[in-house]
Amino acid sequence: MTEQSKITRDDAVAAKDGASLFERASGAFGFDALTSASVPQNLPEVEKRVRKEAPKRDFAPQPDAPIQPSAAHSVPRAPAEQAVRIDGWQKQAIDREQLKESGLIIPEAGVTGLLEEFRIVKRELLADARAGKTAKSRRIQVCSPHPSEGKTYCALNLAIALAAERDLEVLLVDADVVKPKIAQRLGLDVELGLMDALADPQIQPEKLVIETDIDNLFVLPAGTQTARAAEYLASVRTGEVLERLTLGAPKRIVIFDTPPALAASAAAELASYVGQSVLVARADETSRAALEDAQQLLSACSDIKLLLNAVQFSPSGRQFGAYGEQEE
Repeated sequence: MTEQSKITRDDAVAAKDGASLFERASGAFGFDALTSASVPQNLPEVEKRVRKEAPKRDFAPQPDAPIQPSAAHSVPRAPAEQAVRIDGWQKQAIDREQLKESGLIIPEAGVTGLLEEFRIVKRELLADARAGKTAKSRRIQVCSPHPSEGKTYCALNLAIALAAERDLEVLLVDADVVKPKIAQRLGLDVELGLMDALADPQIQPEKLVIETDIDNLFVLPAGTQTARAAEYLASVRTGEVLERLTLGAPKRIVIFDTPPALAASAAAELASYVGQSVLVARADETSRAALEDAQQLLSACSDIKLLLNAVQFSPSGRQFGAYGEQEE
């Protein structure tokens, strides 16, 4: 089954112990819920930033929210009245045919089995994000140990499902700066993005964000590719950029699609800036050893959840999405 497969639960286990979706996924690999390992020390800092020409697009003015550089990853929070707003971001339409071809959720298509599956996923993530009551708790990283395990597919569907919430803004950030796919999957025309904002402190990241025609869904592209991506992500500037994206916006959820943890270092660098990490495992392919290695690399994040993707059958025969189509 391809990565467009549904994400399903092990209902036999669910009936037995009432475990959560993520706990059942963890159980499928024969070990307890992932816990944090020791935080890597002495991550490299960028000594000199590369300045690029400021973007030439004519964006609507944004209220400036001054941020003071900090030697730590935490950045002082500005007063609520200085919140970075989304008004005036450029707007583009998402290609619905592209969504269909990629097997993604189509907002106007009504209730489907795929949508119901991701509704279950988003509920647990939202509960923990709201319980944390911090900007960091509202940043969620989606990753996988290896390529082709469905992490971009899951990040896209999760973002679309979250955008359906009436009281949320969802910002999907393509942090896979090695092989960015978000814009292509959505049919968006992009130029600058995350890496450009990290490379040039004069660029305000919120002005590079694309507002989509899906209500409450916004996208920050990966931006200009560079061989120094890992160094930029390890710099203090990353904390400043991410702080601007959640500054004074308690109803904004930020989803990061990062490179595979065992293939590139970007996921490990971003782990300390997010409140939750979703580690995608592909059924019958991802090994326990790979998951444990990936968990070690993401250990700077204190809350790592396991999501089992591309399960080919459900022991109970459960099929979401059929109820509304049946007559009583």
